[in-house]
Amino acid sequence: MNISRQLRGLAYQVFYGLPLPVRRHLARAISPKFLVGAVAVIRDSEAAEPGRLLLLRQPSSRGWGLPAGLLKRGELPAVGAARELFEESGVRIEPGDLRPGNPNAILHPNAANVDMVWFGWVPASTTPLVVDGGEVLEARWWPLDDLPALTWPTARLLGIYGLGPKAGELPPSVPAADAAPTRPASA
Repeated sequence: MNISRQLRGLAYQVFYGLPLPVRRHLARAISPKFLVGAVAVIRDSEAAEPGRLLLLRQPSSRGWGLPAGLLKRGELPAVGAARELFEESGVRIEPGDLRPGNPNAILHPNAANVDMVWFGWVPASTTPLVVDGGEVLEARWWPLDDLPALTWPTARLLGIYGLGPKAGELPPSVPAADAAPTRPASA
């Protein structure tokens, strides 16, 4: 048995000999921390393929982005996505009507952020868009084959799901056919 294996075994014995509250405190102190957000990819249920996508223009960005934000403590990801969608665009979708992307969680490169991605469909012609003019300057439907300049995170995220200008850059573990959920039959 080598020395590093013995030391590791001893460290585990010491750790598991500590009281549970102390072990939890130590684990939280040394574990990586992530901010968890929710992203809503909302498509026009009335548009013919390739369809239209709801995008937002925010004062802090140099391009258009998706409705998104951080989850509140204890908030379920679909609930957070529906809340952020409504707060930023005025579009109301029930959390149960959102479908998870595949993959559902996207880790941002070089950052400690994880986004839970949800897809939804609404009829654009009868769904009013309402923005506050502060956090969001403009909300608009864009044809998927003629998108405006996107923020880098938005272009990357859409590309993972086979949408937008980076559609060909899918990770090898996600088949293109399985990435973005298709429109539900009832939409």
